[in-house]
Formats: sequence, structure tokens, C-alpha cells
Amino acid sequence: MTIGGVVALALLIAGSFYFTSGKSKYNVDLDRVTISDITKGRFQQSIPINGTVLPLTTLYLVSTDGGRVEQKYVDDGAILKKGDPILRLSNPEVQFQLAGQTTQVSTMLANMQLARVNAEQNTVQKLSAMADIEGQFIEAERLYNVDKKLFAQKVIGSQEMQTATNNYNYLRQKRDLQAQILHQDTVSRTQQEQQDQESFTRAKNTLQILQQKVDALIIRAPADGQLTSLDAEIGQSRTPGYQLGQLDEPDGYKVRCSDVDEHYLNNVIVGQTGTFSLGDSTIYTLKVSKVFTAVANARFQIDMVFVGKQPPKGMLRKGQTLQITLALSDETTAVLVPKGGFYQQTGGNWIFKVSEDGRRAYKVPIQLGRMNIDYYEVLDGLKPGDKVVTSSYENYGTIEELVFKK
Repeated sequence: MTIGGVVALALLIAGSFYFTSGKSKYNVDLDRVTISDITKGRFQQSIPINGTVLPLTTLYLVSTDGGRVEQKYVDDGAILKKGDPILRLSNPEVQFQLAGQTTQVSTMLANMQLARVNAEQNTVQKLSAMADIEGQFIEAERLYNVDKKLFAQKVIGSQEMQTATNNYNYLRQKRDLQAQILHQDTVSRTQQEQQDQESFTRAKNTLQILQQKVDALIIRAPADGQLTSLDAEIGQSRTPGYQLGQLDEPDGYKVRCSDVDEHYLNNVIVGQTGTFSLGDSTIYTLKVSKVFTAVANARFQIDMVFVGKQPPKGMLRKGQTLQITLALSDETTAVLVPKGGFYQQTGGNWIFKVSEDGRRAYKVPIQLGRMNIDYYEVLDGLKPGDKVVTSSYENYGTIEELVFKK
């Protein structure tokens, strides 16, 4: 550029700035600014957020004990019914434990049956002995009573009477002892059988658990749904607790919003609603079902579910992004200024207010409150009917008055 051109440009710029009464002014083309009306109307604080469509219910497929992938019955994306096989794993350790426990249970059962037979035989022998002694005692008691009468009549002597008495007392004590032995044997047998049964029950429960572990080596669909994120190939080894995939149930969708500014963490609560529209222009409503309070990179997450009418089948898909307007307050009446680029330079602390004749705009202090997608709430400095410049102030610097050129 020539020296003359530079001088001309400098004069042109200087012509746009001038000072009157100590105030800096700036000439600006009227068609290069946006002038908006200050209004009073219904206002609801809201923020725009993006949400990702997810299945309402997702079940995770986990390898409880781990193992080697031996067979795949279906591939990722398959539509499954509850109980359909997905994978077959092998785990020699679990299978060996099952075989060992099966043998142990069989051995315990055989030993219990043998012990029961032996106990029954022992009881029969004791009952037989008890019957013999009881018979002997009855006979001794009869002779004792007879001899007692004969002795009283002096038919027999004291020696014979003593012999009958001794035999009677002996068999009575023997009978009582045998009855006690039989009772103790019955109690002992009952206790032993109870202990054996408890041990056998525990062993059977362990066997059932091991059988369930072996059965669980065949990974099956826990419900009707679509298989997604399958992570298993034949020959791969998977550790206990490894997530092999997931099953999305066909019972609807939820929306996860992962980019909510942490500034609103205390403002977002369960039950608040949001809206969005799809290609059919219908407004659909969501409500907050869960707030994740953990903050990462100045963002937190929320889950939302549908309220009322839902989009027709096929209009939503997993992973789809929705643009949602989340309401943070009830509707109120407020003085409103349209949102615009002015806020980036002023922070909402001042604005250029248009004069009554519409020829100029001058800097005035204001106070803004809440906002939504379209408006800021005006708390002070402006009234309904005022006109303000809401376009960007990027080139105005410290200018305090704008002069409009048509």
C-alpha cells in the first residue's frame, strides 16, 4: 500500500471515532447491528444440552468364574429370547471340583445308608436283649411273689427266700439298665443321623453350587433383547468377572446427557423436564431420572426418561444425539432481553441502549439474572419498550456511544 493509501485509511478510521464532551463515539452502519426490543413476558430458566439415546434397560453379561471360549452360538447384534445360548466356556478347575464333589456326595450317601443299616441291626439286637431280660424278670418276679407267700406260711426256709429275692433284684436292675442303654442308643442314633443328614445337605448344596457354576459356563440371554458389545472370540481366555457383552432390552429408551456444565449441578434435580423435537416437529418431553454428582472436566451427567408420548418406532436408535432444552425453573413473568453476541464482551453488566430518536445508542449499566435458550432475565437497568443493541461488541473497545449511519 502507498503512503497516500495508508494516510487515507488512517483518516477514514479516525473519521469513525471522535470525542465530544469527553465521551468516545463510534459511527456504525445501522444494517450491521442487531437492535432488539426489551419485552415483558413468560420466562422459564432453561439450558441447552446434548443427550445420547441409550436403551432404558441394559443387562451385562459377566463371566463369573472365567474360562476359555470354546464356542460362539450367535454374533453381536443378534435378537435373543431369554435363555438362548450365547457362548460356551470351559474351566477345567470348576469342572474338576464338580467331579470331586459329585464323588464325595455319592460316598457320603453310601456311608449314610450303611451306617443306618448297622444302627438298625444294633437296635434290633438291643431290643431282642431287652425282650429276653424282660421275660426273665417277669418270671423272677412271679417266683419271688410265690416264695414270699410260702415263706410267710413257713413252707420254705429263709435261704430259699433270699435266693428268690436276690434273683428278682438282679433281673430288675438288669432290666432297668438295658432300658437305659436302649434309650441312650436311640438318642445317640437320632443325633448321629441328624449330623450325617446336615453334612450330607451341605455337601449337596456345594454340589448344586458347583453344578450351577458349570452350567454358567454356557452364557445365556438373561432376558429378551438385542446382544451388543460382544467381546469374545474362540480360544480367548476370560478372567472371572470379565464383561463379555451386554443385552439391551426392548422396553424403551433413556437419554444420557454427559456435558452439563458443573455451574448447574445444584440447579438440576430429579423430576425436572426437558423437551426436544425430531424430524416430525413434534415436541417430546423428558424428565430427569438420575443425577450423577461426580464432576469430570467441569461437566456432570444426568439420565432422562420419556414422559407421555414417545417418538414412533424407528425414529430413535441407540447412540443417536438429541438436542434438549432442560427447564431449571417454573414459568414466571419477567423483563426480557434477547440473547446475542453482546454478552461475550459485557458479561451482562452493561449494554448499548438506543436513544428515543433511534439515531444513536449509549452505554448503560444493567443487571441480568437467569437465562434460557432465547432470553436473559433483566433484573435492573432496562424496562419494557426499550431498544438495545444485542449484536457483538467485539470492535467497540472502550466506546461509550454508537452513532448510527443509514
